[in-house]
Amino acid sequence: MSAVRDRLLRYVRYDTQSNEASTSYPSTDTQWALLRDLADELRALGVADAGVDRFGYVTGTVPATSSKPNVPTIGFIAHVDTSPEMSGAHVKPIVHARYDGRDLVLPDDPSIVLRPSEIPALAARIGDDIITASGTTLLGADNKAGVAEIVTAVEYLLRHPEIPHGPIKVAFTPDEEVGRGTLHFDVAAFGATYAYTMDGGTRGDLECESFSADAVTITFHGFNTHPGYAKGRMVNAIKVAAAFLTTLPPDTLSPETTDGYDGFVHPYAMQAGVDRTSVRFILRDFRTDGLREKAALLERLAREAAAAYPGVTVEVTSEEQYRNMREVLDRHPQVVDHAREAMQRVGLTVRERPIRGGTDGSKLSFMGLPTPNIFAGEHNFHSRMEWVSVQDMEKAVEVIVELARVWDEHA
Repeated sequence: MSAVRDRLLRYVRYDTQSNEASTSYPSTDTQWALLRDLADELRALGVADAGVDRFGYVTGTVPATSSKPNVPTIGFIAHVDTSPEMSGAHVKPIVHARYDGRDLVLPDDPSIVLRPSEIPALAARIGDDIITASGTTLLGADNKAGVAEIVTAVEYLLRHPEIPHGPIKVAFTPDEEVGRGTLHFDVAAFGATYAYTMDGGTRGDLECESFSADAVTITFHGFNTHPGYAKGRMVNAIKVAAAFLTTLPPDTLSPETTDGYDGFVHPYAMQAGVDRTSVRFILRDFRTDGLREKAALLERLAREAAAAYPGVTVEVTSEEQYRNMREVLDRHPQVVDHAREAMQRVGLTVRERPIRGGTDGSKLSFMGLPTPNIFAGEHNFHSRMEWVSVQDMEKAVEVIVELARVWDEHA
């Protein structure tokens, strides 16, 4: 099982950071290097049909070994790109073997310290082999841990044809971190009936519901003129936007004040000018109706703010991002039941909880491929404090292999 560790250490050295502003697909050329090498690696392992298409999707098939003709084809999916929020270039992974519980000071920036007193998940992994970056980059375990786990499981299944299973499909995708991981994904061509993303955190996590998500942009149109002669003429859209933002609830409806099943509205980007100022929001709720309520609240507050500034006009645009995958998965209970059974068989206590975010599985489920999310061992995503336990990754490999058995037994 050391193969899963060695694969992660190799994969994180590829710079695969995606770029939200790019119009290409994948959004960065650097993702191609790992995608092409993964296709080569799968072929070298014996996945005869492994390849990478013009959009960067790597797919392949582990042929069935079962004597049963009706075992459903299942898939395992992970993304190769890393977050635009933190550099993924020149990652230097460090293995902290047999972690003894002390603070982990990252050598390239000693101000970055992983303290088990502040990170309960790390305190729970004393004795494991912990992998971090060196302090100046993210690690990239999100989601290269999932990639390493799937490739290692593929290798194991190919070397153990005595394990009965149906056809197993695998896919590695670009651009998940910028919300485009499924943009060109061909569900029919992939050929799986059900799938699992390996892109979760703590050992034992099984995620079957996600936020529903929209983006809303509110634009205030003012009037600009020379400030020396602006009296009675200038209408400053920046001030209107600022007044609007101060009317947002201070103690609720924001990421910093919500958890569990609470939704939020989150202003995360602004383009500001006197003549035109736009504020971009993400809206999140576990009920799709809740998104409409939140969008209506934002529009009302924006128009009320604008009313205090004669001459200002308000423009509101919205964009659907993804929907709660539970709406689909509840109609296919076996895809979750089998994952739960496989995890229990390998000795895990299953923890089912909502994703306060989304995965490619959210969109894939609505594209006709029911896809819950299984832990990959990732922690502190998108930051220089990112880490993963090798033993968690090994356990994820066991879950993939056991899932193949479970689907065969229930066919």
